[in-house]
Amino acid sequence: MKQNTLIKISKSLSVVALLMCITACTDLEISSTGTSTLEPAFEGLDAGESSSQVDGMYNNIRGYIGDQANTFALSEVTTDALLIPTRGSDWGDNGIWRQLHQHSWTPDHAFITTAWNQWNQLQLGASEVLDPRSTPDGPTESQAYFLRALGMYMILDNFGQVPFRDTTVDPTIDPDVFTGIDAVDFIEADLNAAISTLPSASAGGDNVRGTAEAAKYLLAKLLLNKHVYTNSSPDASDMTRVVNLVDEIAGAGFGAQAGYFDIFRESSDIETIWYVNTGVGNRIFNGLHYNSTTAGGGGWNGFSTLAEYYDLFEGDMNNNRYDAAGNAIDGQEERRGGVPPSGDMAGTEGSNVGFGFLIGQQYGIDGTPLQDRAGAPLAFTREFTNAATGAPSLVDNGEVSGIRMIKYNPRYGGFTEHEIFFRYADAHLMKAEAIMRGGSSGDTPLGLVNQLRALRNANGNTPPLASLSEQDLLDERGRELYMEFWRRNDLIRFGQYTRDWEFKEASAIGNTDKHVFPIPASQVILNPNLTQNPGY
Repeated sequence: MKQNTLIKISKSLSVVALLMCITACTDLEISSTGTSTLEPAFEGLDAGESSSQVDGMYNNIRGYIGDQANTFALSEVTTDALLIPTRGSDWGDNGIWRQLHQHSWTPDHAFITTAWNQWNQLQLGASEVLDPRSTPDGPTESQAYFLRALGMYMILDNFGQVPFRDTTVDPTIDPDVFTGIDAVDFIEADLNAAISTLPSASAGGDNVRGTAEAAKYLLAKLLLNKHVYTNSSPDASDMTRVVNLVDEIAGAGFGAQAGYFDIFRESSDIETIWYVNTGVGNRIFNGLHYNSTTAGGGGWNGFSTLAEYYDLFEGDMNNNRYDAAGNAIDGQEERRGGVPPSGDMAGTEGSNVGFGFLIGQQYGIDGTPLQDRAGAPLAFTREFTNAATGAPSLVDNGEVSGIRMIKYNPRYGGFTEHEIFFRYADAHLMKAEAIMRGGSSGDTPLGLVNQLRALRNANGNTPPLASLSEQDLLDERGRELYMEFWRRNDLIRFGQYTRDWEFKEASAIGNTDKHVFPIPASQVILNPNLTQNPGY
C-alpha cells in the first residue's frame, strides 16, 4: 500500500521550519534523540485508497459541522447572534467563549487553531487524491475537487491566506501560501471542475455529499464575497454569475419551502442543497436549561442571543408565545417561532420545547410552569446580568439570563443526523444581494425579498417592504439564517462585523483587523511563507 505523507517533528526549530504547516495532517511525535524522522514520501493513492480517503474526509466533516465549538463558534459566537455567558461555574472555560463574543481572541485560541487544522487537513487529503500519481475513479476525483475547494474556501474566509501543500514536491519544502485573487482563482478552478463532473442533486433527495448544485452554491458564495477577499469593489460580472448560478440551482428543482421549522427536520424538503449527516444535539441542547426537557438528558444552559438580534423580528419585545393550537399570539412572524403552553397530547418527549426564540416562562409537557434548579420560575430574560448585583455582565449570570434560540427541536429526536449546511433560501437572498451589487437579472432585490417574506408570513400587520436598503437585506438574512454558520460572513460583507454591540471590547470596535482570525502561532513558525495577520 502506498504511504501518505506523515511527518514527525522534533523540538528543533531549525528542523520544524522546514516541515509541513498542517498539523492536523501531521503525526506529532518527538523522538528520544531529538531528531526528526520522515516516513516514506507520498507516492499516490490507488482507486480503493482514494475512495476510502474521500469517505474519511466526509466522515471528518461530520465533526467539523456538528461541533458547537471551532467553526460554528467562529461563525456565530463572534457575532451579535450568539454569546455564552458564564453562569456560576458553568461555561467559564477560562474565558474561551467570552473572548469570541468580545473580539478579544489571541493566536493561541483553541477554537481558532482547531478550525485551521481541520480545514487544512481537508484540503491536503483532497490534494492527495488529486495528485497525478493517484488513480481515483471519476466520481471520487469529482468529490475531491469539491472537498478541496470547500477546505480552501473556509480557510480563506476565516484567515485570509491559504497554505497549499503541493503533494508532488519534496515534503521538506514549505507550502505555498495563496491570498487574494490567487486563492479565489484556485478555489474557483476546483469548483468548476467539480461542477462539470459531479452528479446533479435531487431536490428533496438524500443530498449528503457534494453535487453539482452544492458546488454551484459554494461558487456563488465565493463570488459574492470575492471583493472582500481581494480588497476591491464588487464586480458586476461576478454578481451576474452569482445570479445565474442561483437560477441554475432553482432550475434543478430547489426552492424556498413553506413551513419554516419543518425544513430543520430529518424529512426531505426542497430547500436543502447539502446537509451533513451529523447529530444536531449541539444545536438543540446547548441553549436549553437543564430543566427544559428530559429529552437527551436535558439542556446545557449556555448559548443565548442578544436582545438586539431578537428585536430584528416583528412582535412583542417581551413575549414570544404560541397558543395551544400553535398559533403566534404576540405579533411575531413565523421565523421567530414561539413558546407553547404545554406539550402535545401524546406527551412526546421534548414537545413542550418551543421553536425559534425562547423568552419568558417555559412550560412542561402537562402545562406546568417550569422552574430553574433553585425553584424560581424558568423564565428566560432579555438581559445578561450579574445574579448578585443586577448589573449587565457576561460573568456570574443566573440560570435564566438570555433569550435562547432553537431550530432543530428535540420533539423530532435529540440527535437526529441531519444538519443543513447549504440551503436554497440563502442562495435566494444571495441572488437578491448580487443584483443589488450590480448583477443583471429580470428580478429585483425588493421583489425577491418580499417573495421570501410572504412565504415566511413575515409581514404581520404591515404591507410588504416598499423599498430595500443594504441594512434591510442584512436584517433579512439575519432573520432567515440564524445559527446556520453565515452570520460572521454576512456582517463582514455588509461592513458591520466591527460595529459596537453589547459586551464587545472597546478596542475591537471599528478594528478591521478582526475581519480575519490570527494564524495559529505555531503555524507561522512551521511555515515561513505565512505572515501573521495584522493586529496579532
